[in-house]
Amino acid sequence: MSHFSGAMAQSARIVEEALEILLPKSQNSETRLFEAMRYATLGGGKRLRSFLVLNSAGIFDVGETCAARVAAAVECVHSYSLAHDDLPCMDDDDLRRGKPSTHRQFGEATAVLVGDALLSVAFEILSDAATHEDPNVRCELVRALALASGPHGMVGGQMLDLESENKTLPVGAVTRLQQLKTGALIAYACEAGAILGKASAPHRQALHAYAHDFGLAFQITDDLLDIEGNPETLGKSAGKDQAAGKSTMVSLLGVERARVQAKILADQAVKHLDLFDEKADLLRAAALFAIDRRA
Repeated sequence: MSHFSGAMAQSARIVEEALEILLPKSQNSETRLFEAMRYATLGGGKRLRSFLVLNSAGIFDVGETCAARVAAAVECVHSYSLAHDDLPCMDDDDLRRGKPSTHRQFGEATAVLVGDALLSVAFEILSDAATHEDPNVRCELVRALALASGPHGMVGGQMLDLESENKTLPVGAVTRLQQLKTGALIAYACEAGAILGKASAPHRQALHAYAHDFGLAFQITDDLLDIEGNPETLGKSAGKDQAAGKSTMVSLLGVERARVQAKILADQAVKHLDLFDEKADLLRAAALFAIDRRA
């Protein structure tokens, strides 16, 4: 696991360096916006989605510079979603990544603009020729991220999440909510490497199936940490789902059954990587990390 931890740290450094270059700086009147964008994005988080991009790309021998740009775009979208999720009109959270959430630091209006701007920057990065020389690859990267982040993906999942407050949902509905809100961007992170590498359909499908089970296992662990975790370790508030009356796999199955289900899903995720060689070992280790983590 120490090898995996080192690989996670290295991928985080790679994407942090890319973001440092790609996120705008300015001395003009919009300086406050750029400062808030960098505050929301730089210097925090596990960078798990970046790790998935870099290591799925590594399976197909994609150059690090290209993969790092896509990873940076994914982090922009993820950070935008967190800035918006934390707003009082959404999940209403004052703490993110161990520091005040964006709206607490810069105000609600600026936090809204930060999310808008980061989403735009993500597509700016993907559409640039520096990301890939083949315009068809760039178009596919843009299209897939639009699907993963929009109404048929992350944003749609957030809408379902808002509507689920103080309701008891069946397991199938909770699974769909989690697939959209959390799983869609994780799936994109895994498939992006295959898109960059112009991989075959079976290889791309294998990564999608891995991401599907990985994302569900990751979210169940998130729900467990919301109940059992320490806010200082998590870097965010705990107990939010229970306070909002949201249905989760933990509330439906109970703690122990939910933990078993996460393990089953992680094992399934690993099996989807059987057609790859040792190049997928870090993705296999990530599935175990998804259920063993404490933050």
